[in-house]
Amino acid sequence: MNFAMVTDSCCNLPSEMIDEFGLHILPLRFNIEGKTYQSYLKGEKTDMIQFYKMMREGKSITTSLPSLADAEELFRSILSGGEDILYLGFSSGLSGTYEAIAALLDNLKAEYPNRKIEHVDTLAAAAGEGLLVWYAARMAEEGSSIEEVRDWVEFNRLHLAHWFTVDDLIYLFRGGRVSRTSAWAGSLLNIKPVLHVDDEGHLIPLEKVRGRKKSLNALVEHVKQTAIQPVSEQQFFLTHADCLDDAEYVAEQLRQELGVKDILIVPLDPVIGSHSGPGTMAIFCMAEQR
Repeated sequence: MNFAMVTDSCCNLPSEMIDEFGLHILPLRFNIEGKTYQSYLKGEKTDMIQFYKMMREGKSITTSLPSLADAEELFRSILSGGEDILYLGFSSGLSGTYEAIAALLDNLKAEYPNRKIEHVDTLAAAAGEGLLVWYAARMAEEGSSIEEVRDWVEFNRLHLAHWFTVDDLIYLFRGGRVSRTSAWAGSLLNIKPVLHVDDEGHLIPLEKVRGRKKSLNALVEHVKQTAIQPVSEQQFFLTHADCLDDAEYVAEQLRQELGVKDILIVPLDPVIGSHSGPGTMAIFCMAEQR
């Protein structure tokens, strides 16, 4: 790689993959009843089972952007070391992270006129963002230029599909994503929503089904209808919020029904998980359209 690739912790990539590609990660932060944590620290892992246990217990959890001071220090270190920068950021439709980091990078351009400083709003979230970063990192490893990688991500970001469901609508209600009535009725009637991220990077409910198993099967059906062919040759990322059995069930459906071979299953990042709640299950792949 002839340039440094920077992303944020909402990309949801495992630490082994981050190290493999030499990625730089800007950690978003989450606060649990007055104590602040970073969602990514090199060499450390958040106990996600305990995190979602605290959510189920009703602990108060809030989230915030990465430290801009720490981000600037990282960028100056990269630029002073003679490397260019490509930043691929968390959807601006869901967070102010991209806009804040992009502004910081633009301010550094005048100080480093001989360096290339590029940034792209992935309009993606969680391992959807991570899947775009994965493709970009592979391109860079194979010798693509910073401009080629930037252009690929800009062109393909609206072909990155997010299909997901949640187990309890109350968490989306708290984040203003659904109404109180929808959350209450969903819990009472065992209604599970199927959601995606639209072309503006916003979280959008698409349909409602009754029962958890039906919602998981609905995710696979949406993949069947939209995924770029041949589906069997694609890399799939799955994320789960303390529901590994459901993730393994979905993975098996993808293998049996679509012949998918390459599936990475990862726990859902705490910053995103704090808004969608325990039981969130998501599939990410390349599709004809979102």
